[in-house]
Amino acid sequence: MPANEQPHPRPAAASPDGRDGRTGGNALAARLAALAREFQGERTVEDTLRAIVRAAVDTVPGAWHAGITEIEGRRRVSTPAATGEVVQRIDRAQYETREGPCLTSAYTERTVRLPDVATEERWPAFIVRARELGVGSMLSFQLYVARDNLGALNLYAREPHAFTDESERVGLLFAAHSAVAVADARRLDQLSRALDVRDLIGQAKGILMERHRLTGDQAFQLLVTASQRINVKLVDVARDLVETGELNVTGQPERARAGRAPR
Repeated sequence: MPANEQPHPRPAAASPDGRDGRTGGNALAARLAALAREFQGERTVEDTLRAIVRAAVDTVPGAWHAGITEIEGRRRVSTPAATGEVVQRIDRAQYETREGPCLTSAYTERTVRLPDVATEERWPAFIVRARELGVGSMLSFQLYVARDNLGALNLYAREPHAFTDESERVGLLFAAHSAVAVADARRLDQLSRALDVRDLIGQAKGILMERHRLTGDQAFQLLVTASQRINVKLVDVARDLVETGELNVTGQPERARAGRAPR
């Protein structure tokens, strides 16, 4: 394990009455409620994912590091959020060998526990790499399935058998809250992008209406015609018009054709 990867400090365990400590019933409910509010306060999808992995380490018993695996189109795999470089290395080993608990969790099983890397017989190619990286045990939860896009929350420990049944119980609840947070963040991001696109097209229409004395419908149709003629997205045609003042009808950026420096 790299020398700069220090273990995360472990909070006190729950007391038998379930009212104190990190995973006690009342304390866990309060913790998850607070996290839900915290996640909602993040400004972007990326910020939400980073908040989730940080909170996972502080919430799920046994967790030393955490990361999120995302699979786009059931093929393109990445780790958009991680609490340390070791997570990126372990995940890279899974992506390169095309096997491991993160991928199994995302594709086929809701929860996957790897108790001891030293004795594990599943995913043999990945296990060789995991031993070299010094990970002792892992716990993965399917985070979401959105058509061909998949996600998993992955927890890592240096010690074997770091994750217990309690870890799974808490982790499942945490993953459920996290999945809602990710879905909400993505919806807000899509809405924001849609508003930005509408505003951009509105500005472009305004330029054409004023310049050529067109109606709104005529200006929009002119943008559509230019988009179809040069096979460029409508929003890109609008952006080029707003930035340069010229309607692109050649397929080449107006800045390049007019010799203008990028703004």
